[in-house]
Amino acid sequence: MDFQAGILQDGSPMESLEKQLICPICLEMFTKPVVILPCQHNLCRKCANDVFQAANPYWQSRGGSVISGGRFRCPSCRHEVLLDRHGVYGLQRNLLVENIIDIYKQECSSRPLKKGEHPMCKEHEDERINIYCVTCEVPTCSMCKVFGAHKDCEVAPLQSVFQGQKTELNNCISMLVAGNDRIQTIISQLEDSCRSTEENSEAAKQELCARFDALAALLEEKKSELLQRISREQGDKISFIQGLICQYKEQLEKSSRLVETAIQAMEETGGAAFLMRAGRAIAMLSLSRIVEASKGARLEKIEQGYESMEAFSVSLDHLTEAVNALDFDLAEEDEEYFDGEEEEVEQ
Repeated sequence: MDFQAGILQDGSPMESLEKQLICPICLEMFTKPVVILPCQHNLCRKCANDVFQAANPYWQSRGGSVISGGRFRCPSCRHEVLLDRHGVYGLQRNLLVENIIDIYKQECSSRPLKKGEHPMCKEHEDERINIYCVTCEVPTCSMCKVFGAHKDCEVAPLQSVFQGQKTELNNCISMLVAGNDRIQTIISQLEDSCRSTEENSEAAKQELCARFDALAALLEEKKSELLQRISREQGDKISFIQGLICQYKEQLEKSSRLVETAIQAMEETGGAAFLMRAGRAIAMLSLSRIVEASKGARLEKIEQGYESMEAFSVSLDHLTEAVNALDFDLAEEDEEYFDGEEEEVEQ
């Protein structure tokens, strides 16, 4: 006997009880055994097993022993149900609900149907709708088949068509629930991938910054080293040039004093005075020293281009090209990614 919602039409407490005893999967009254989920919702064990098998297509048993457990989501509240290696058979039975169903069925079986509870044919008001026209896909009565509009149509027992469509609807619901569970699993995987992408991107940024900071520190150290070499060369050349300047100034001062002494001697008009002053000047410095002083003492000189620092120029063109050529090694990774994506699409 099939107990469906709608047998009782008077809005009694029994009708409310009946609605509470309907399985959300098969939309029938719970069948024994009834299992209770961790979220306190109930399912027929068969329906729970169908949903579990649809959500875990690779779950299997070998030699009578289950390889591994699995998971699925409650069709009422979407709460995730984790199962052990026993699968659905590891869930606790709800004996209270089973006893209530037994009492309810006994009450319904002892209660006679009221007039008007069974749908009647519109063409034959005294005939109940008891067959199904397969050709027209509508329920009808026996008189319509014998004398009415469906006398040339193919018919079938109403109960068998009802059970078939109910089973088909049940299978569709199971497929939808399993599909929703797979979609939820994919959403969870995508969310995990999003979080992993953020974490990996942050790690890649930190690694890139560390590498560039190390390169910048190396360049700064090399720059300081080259600047010190230029400074040392600058100091050596300037010291040498300043030494020559001091020598030339000293020689210039000596030559100036000799010139001044000679000029003073030339200013004497008297022969005796001139000879006396020129004699003192000649006594101070011999004629050879005067000649030597007039020739600049042949002091050391710097070579042409001595002050140039072109030898310390550095070409950074190759480094510039290398820096401009810096890039990520994405070619192989992209190829592997697209290969994996094509495999997923094919699957």
